Amino acid sequence: MARPGFWDNPEQAREVIEESQELKAWTEPWTELSGRVDELLELAALLEEEPDEELASELDGAVQGLERELGRLEFRNMLSGPDARRDALLTIHPGAGGTESQDWAEMLLRMYSRWAEGKGFEVDVVDLLPGDEAGIKSATVEVKGDFAYGFLSAERGVHRLVRISPYDAASRRHTSFASVFVYPVVEDDIEVEINDDDLRIDTFRASGAGGQHVNKTSSAVRITHIPTGIVVSCQQERSQHKNKSQAMKMLRAALYQRAVEEREAERQELEDTKKEIAWGSQIRSYVLHPYTMVKDHRTEVETGNVDGVLDGDLDPFIEAYLTGQGAEEA
Repeated sequence: MARPGFWDNPEQAREVIEESQELKAWTEPWTELSGRVDELLELAALLEEEPDEELASELDGAVQGLERELGRLEFRNMLSGPDARRDALLTIHPGAGGTESQDWAEMLLRMYSRWAEGKGFEVDVVDLLPGDEAGIKSATVEVKGDFAYGFLSAERGVHRLVRISPYDAASRRHTSFASVFVYPVVEDDIEVEINDDDLRIDTFRASGAGGQHVNKTSSAVRITHIPTGIVVSCQQERSQHKNKSQAMKMLRAALYQRAVEEREAERQELEDTKKEIAWGSQIRSYVLHPYTMVKDHRTEVETGNVDGVLDGDLDPFIEAYLTGQGAEEA
C-alpha cells in the first residue's frame, strides 16, 4: 500500500485493502493464539520444575479460555464460503392457515430482528405486507453486518409452531408453518446479467400504515423476472424510484443465489437442502403447548426456553448446524 502509484486507481486500491483486511481478520487471531500457546507451554514446563498450586490453577483457567477462543475461531472457519461475509436478505412467508400462520410469520420476523440486533447488525425493512387481521402476509428485511449471510444461511427452511391459538374462540391447539429464505446481498460489482426485456415492472399503491402520503400515489414497485418467474416487490419508500432501485437489488440477489445453486445442482447436498425447504419438511419446531420446547430436526439441538429463542437466542441452533455442515464438508 505504501508503494508509489498505489492510490492511482482508487477502485483497485479499495479491493486490495478489503482483501488485506479479510486476511488479517484470520491471521491476527491465529498469531495471537499461537503466541499464547507458547507462553502456556513455558508456564507448564516451569510448573513441572517448581510445583505451585496457585499457578497451576491459573494455568488451568488460561487453558480453558484458550480452548474457548480456539473453538470460536474454528467456528468462524465454518463461515468461510465466498458469500459468508455478505449482508443478507431474509424473506418470510406464512403457510396455509390464514391469520394463525400470518401471526407466526410476524413472530419469526421479530425473532430474527432481535437476534440481529443482539449481534450488532443493522436491520432494514425492505418490504412488508400486513395480514388482513393480524400478522404479515410476507416480509423482506436486509440484515447488514459482517457474516450476516453466513449465519442466517442456517435458517433457510420451514419453521413449525404448535400452540393454543389466540384467534380460536374454542382455545384449540393449532399447528402453523412459515418459510424462511435467505439470500446474500449482491453488490453492483458482482456480474449478474439482467436483460431489461426480461422484466415486467408493475407499480401499485402501497398498502398498510405509512403516513398520509403512502397511499396517495402508485409508488410501490413489483418486478417480475419472466425467464425465472422470480417476483420481488418494495413499497417501503415514498419514492417510486427508490422502491424500484431496492427491488432491483433484491432481484439481483435472488438471481445470484439462483446461479450459485445451479452451479452446485449436481451435488447431492443441494438436493437435500431443497427437500428441507419443501412445505411439510420443517427444519425446526417451536412447541408452546402442551409442553414448551424448541427442537432443530437437523441437529437434534433442543431447549425448553422457548421465550428466549423467540426473543432472538438462536446461536446454539445456528452454530450446531454450521459446525455440522463444516464437518460433512471436511
